[in-house]
Amino acid sequence: MYDRAMQALFQMTLEPIAEMTADKTSFGFRTYRSTHDAMEYTFKVLSQKTSAQWILEGDIKSCFDDINHDWIIKNIPMNKKTLTKFIKTGYLEKKTLYPTETGVGQGSPIAPTIANMTLDGIEDEIAKSYWSNKKGTIDKMRQNSQRVNYIRYCDDFVITANSKEILEEIQNKIEFFLLERGLILSREKTKITHIKEGFDFLGWNFRKYDNNKLIIKPSKSSINQITNKISTIIKINKTTTQKELITKLNKTIRGWCNYHQPVCAKRTFTRLNNTIYNMLWKWAKRRHSNKSKKWIISKYWEKKGNRNWNFESEGKTLYNPSDTPIVRTSFPKLLKNIFIDKEYFLERQNKQKKKRQISYIKTTAAQLKLSY
Repeated sequence: MYDRAMQALFQMTLEPIAEMTADKTSFGFRTYRSTHDAMEYTFKVLSQKTSAQWILEGDIKSCFDDINHDWIIKNIPMNKKTLTKFIKTGYLEKKTLYPTETGVGQGSPIAPTIANMTLDGIEDEIAKSYWSNKKGTIDKMRQNSQRVNYIRYCDDFVITANSKEILEEIQNKIEFFLLERGLILSREKTKITHIKEGFDFLGWNFRKYDNNKLIIKPSKSSINQITNKISTIIKINKTTTQKELITKLNKTIRGWCNYHQPVCAKRTFTRLNNTIYNMLWKWAKRRHSNKSKKWIISKYWEKKGNRNWNFESEGKTLYNPSDTPIVRTSFPKLLKNIFIDKEYFLERQNKQKKKRQISYIKTTAAQLKLSY
């Protein structure tokens, strides 16, 4: 606990430096930045008719585990003796201490900031080649004829461009950039795709369809993960009371729905609700195999207004994913700094919170209207 407290103190002093040197389109492990911001920026650079058509999906292999210690000690601006202790502390497994010769310990307070500072600079490498004029001045607005854009969240990133060949050039530059830091791109997860084929990023699928409209939906892998998680919760709670099961499920379902709230997820929410119903029906049928269908329905499901299938017990109702309103996230100003413009970020956070509250109130009011 003492070591973690020391790391937290040094992280507090390192964070303002990291914020000043950060890539402007890096959204991971930065205060008041989120996956939703990364999604909104990706939408912004890909949604227009003239937007780039090709995407490089990048993933850095074992990012936290493989960062070169010599590079960290040389380039991270903090007390070298203390920094060395942090990164070479080792880890315990089954009462055996193993040394750490590379990387930073995942879960430590300072690790995300060090990892971010290690990867910061990729945007500048791209800028030198694709956003500079003849005088060497970087001007992304006027010099970006190839529609090159870079979005990163921790060790996952996407880069857009007008052609596959440009992205291959950029990939080579990034590989050289990472080599000095002891990192490499994952061959399995790094690929170049066309926007009409679609690509997955941060749990969402981005794809342009025949009408040239960009649609963002929950990815298949994300849907499979939540389905498997809900299935596991139901299976390991065969003898749990209905109220306890609802409490456990609500936490998982609400969290997943809130994450996907800003994208086109209405159909996904409806399908998920049907899937959950089928799982719960099997759960209830297994508990009362000798009872009739009508008896099981009357015991576990209640009728409210125009909705007959409310999984409810002792005033506790299972959250229906299809009740989640779609609320778009406002896009942050990239040049704002959390240590200089904190009021801006707090105001933005409050506005987003109010938008969600209003949407939930409207949805609830609509349901009550249908009920009566």
